Parts: sequence; C-alpha cells; structure tokens
Amino acid sequence: MNLAIVHTRAQVGVAAPPVRVEVHIAGGLPSFNIVGLPDSAVRESRDRVRAAIANSGFSPPSRRITVSLAPADLPKDGGRFDLPIALGILVASNQLKTDLLGQYEFLGELSLAGEVQGISGCLPAILHARDAGRRLVLPRANAAEAGLVGNTDCRLADDLAGVCNALAGRAELDAPEVVQTRGVADLPDLEDVRGQARARRALEIAAAGNHNLLMIGPPGTGKTLLASRLAGILPLLDESEALETAAIGSVCGKPLEPERWRERPFRAPHHTASGVALVGGGARPRPGEISLAHNGVLFLDELPEFDRKVLEVLREPLESGRIVISRAALQAEFPARFQLIAAMNPCPCGYAGDESGRCHCSPDQIHRYRSRISGPLLDRIDLHVEVPRQKFGQYPAGEASKLVRLRVAAARAVQLDRPALNARLDVAGVREHCRLDAAGEKLLETACERLNLSARAHQRIIKVARTIADLDGAERITNAHLGEAIGYRQLDRQQRDAA
Repeated sequence: MNLAIVHTRAQVGVAAPPVRVEVHIAGGLPSFNIVGLPDSAVRESRDRVRAAIANSGFSPPSRRITVSLAPADLPKDGGRFDLPIALGILVASNQLKTDLLGQYEFLGELSLAGEVQGISGCLPAILHARDAGRRLVLPRANAAEAGLVGNTDCRLADDLAGVCNALAGRAELDAPEVVQTRGVADLPDLEDVRGQARARRALEIAAAGNHNLLMIGPPGTGKTLLASRLAGILPLLDESEALETAAIGSVCGKPLEPERWRERPFRAPHHTASGVALVGGGARPRPGEISLAHNGVLFLDELPEFDRKVLEVLREPLESGRIVISRAALQAEFPARFQLIAAMNPCPCGYAGDESGRCHCSPDQIHRYRSRISGPLLDRIDLHVEVPRQKFGQYPAGEASKLVRLRVAAARAVQLDRPALNARLDVAGVREHCRLDAAGEKLLETACERLNLSARAHQRIIKVARTIADLDGAERITNAHLGEAIGYRQLDRQQRDAA
C-alpha cells in the first residue's frame, strides 16, 4: 500500500468540519509536500512529523511524500494535523499495519520526540466526532474537555508510538474520566448587598426573564457589587448550554475548569476594549467578549466611557444572539446570546442628583455625557434603575442568593413551557403569552406617548411586565405589573424631562 486516508477535523469558528488526510508515497527524489490550503503552522508540520517518526522507532520514508488535506478549499491552520499526517505516512509506507483507520478520527500536535501535545478548539471536534459515530483519539492534555461530553467514544494519546501500538492491537488507549461538576455555593452572595431594595428587585426581574439591565448611580453605591451577584441567582447551565459555552472557551484556548463548567460565564471587559475585542475578529476569526459571555452575563462598567463605535457593535447581537465575521477566505459565525448588565454614573463627575450637592456639571455636560449611549442601544436595554447613595448603618443584611434563586427558577420554569424566556419572545410570542386587558393597553399607550417610546420599547415593557407577573405567580398581566415595568424606564423619563 502506498496510499492511506486518515480522518481528522479542522476548526472554523466554533465548528469542526471534517478533513480527510490523504497520504501518497511514490518513487522519485525525496520530498514532502502538503496541499489543501495549509497555513505556515501546517506546512511546518513536515519537520515535526519527520522528527517524531524517527524518535518513535520508525523510519521516515526517503521517497516522494504528498499529503492532501481535503476539502482543498477549506483553510487549515494549527498543529492539530500532525498526528493524522504521521499515521498516514506510517500506514502508506507499510510500517503500520491496521484496518481500523476508518473507524477513528485523530487530533494532536507532535513534539520532535513524538509526544502528542494539547491543542485548542478540541471540544467542537469531540462533539462532531460523536455525531459522526467515530472514535476520537486526542491528546491527554485535552482529557478534561473529553470528560465533559456524554455518550462519546474518546481515547487519550500520550505519544505517537502508543497510538500505533493501539491501532496494531498491541495496547489500549485510556478513556477520559467523566467530569464531576459542583453547585453554586461559593459564588458571591446577594446578601452582601445592604439596602438598594429597588435595584435588588430589578436584578431579580432581569435574572428571571433574561432581561438587559442598566444601573445608574454615583460612585460606590453598589452597582458593580450587584452585577457581580447576578450569576449566583441564575440557574446552572443545562448540558447543551454548558457544551456550547465550553466550546467557545476551547476555541479561544482558555484554560478549562471542568468543575465550574455548569456556571454561567460572567465577562467584564475594561472600557478601553476595542470593537474587535468585544465582537471577535482577526485574520483567523476568534470569538470576542460577547461570545465568551454566551449563555451568561456581559457586564459593562462605566458604560459611557466605552467608545461609542464599540458600543454600537452590540446592537445586532442583542437582537439576533449571534455574530458573523466575514473575511476574504471564510466566514465564521459565533453564538452571542448574552445578558447585558451595564452601570454608569449620572454625570461626568458622578454626583448629579446627590443630596450632598457636590455636582457642578452643567446641563450641557450631563447631556453630552449621556449622549455617548445611543438611543438605539438604550432602546434594547429593558430595565433602567437608579442606585442612589445610602446612609451608613441603616440597612440589615440582604436576602441570600439561594432564596432569590428559587424564585427565579420557578419563574423560568413557567417560561420554559412557552417558546422561550420572556426577553426572547418574538412578536407572535408576545401577542400570545403577554396579553393585556383594555385598561392595560390604555395605560401602556399613555406611557409610550408621554415618554416618546419606540415600538421596540413598547414590546420590551410588555415582556418585563410578563416576567413580573411570573414572579408573582399570576396568570395574567395586571396594571400593577405593567406600572412597575414602566417605572423601570428611568432614562426615558429623564430624557423627556431634559427635553
């Protein structure tokens, strides 16, 4: 045999398309050619593979070696193709005799000594290999990721020689251990927040319906403290959500903490972050902060300090739940279904409206400061709530996260019997599940006219009211629920008063 075919997978965004490694060995002057749109790292595998074969007790063929990575029009990058290329060479040169190649997929970078080293983006390949019904051989360094996926057949490789012995029937490769997850007992607790009853209530509503929330208040009033407690009152990720989130981290090469993989991600980028850092990009598209917050929370502190162009890139993902990055060679799509929590000061100095009277910002300065947040973005934030300064020593410890989490879970359980969580209901879903009586319609119409609200804000108020009703265990939305939801459009009222 002078031809061998080995199965593996590339990485494109969070997808893992199949790649067929075809190795042909022919007579002629010694050469080693790789075709199929390889990048520099793949082309350099020639030297790594030669040395790994020699140091694993085999002989690199002194003949003409041609490696084709099919499909030819799919860009290939990274060192993940080293192991399948090496195995293809050994089979094509009759140094390894096996009939099992078609049942396996292989991933792994080889060291010069023949050791199989870890790679990034392994989890998507594990999921796709499971769906394809093949056994996946991957580096032992990626064992934790393999242990996350149920009903899969993976084996761990330490070195090239060990893989060859397993294929030849002389040894067995280890299977990964199943990862044990934990609860949320050690997450920051909401009882640390004293007072701020209205902000705590808004945070609970946001958690129950997956609504976006903006907190406005002077420095040091607990906005960041409240935001950091949100993850502790949200339910744990289910297996499907956890795998989606873990796959994004795998693609980014982020160290995986298997025992925490059911926790919802909480991302808090600095306000100097660029648009690419937020949405992702690069010559080889990689996920940004909004994708790393998929199924979790994206917290933007000091919201007006972000560059306005950077904030505007959030508008489409907030609606669609995904981000598409297009390049000349390929197009990558990343999931971005996140919950936006933001915080800001009321003015440049931070003390507008504070009873201390220390603010000396002019109305024009305050208007310019708040105008850094565009109307279309503000329209997509369901809840605007003030977090005022409080006097010391007047408030007992707050309610514990575990108690709030029970109410949130109960409200979400009701919503899961509908098409989606309240914040994600489409127009048809709102019409069916968020009906208002005549008095409610009149109340909402009056509020929209007085606050000059858009049709989008109108829909979002109804969704928030539905969440409040779910927390109360009410079947229908009452005027009390609707009135509370309207009361959370704080910035809309302030903009009307300023006008």
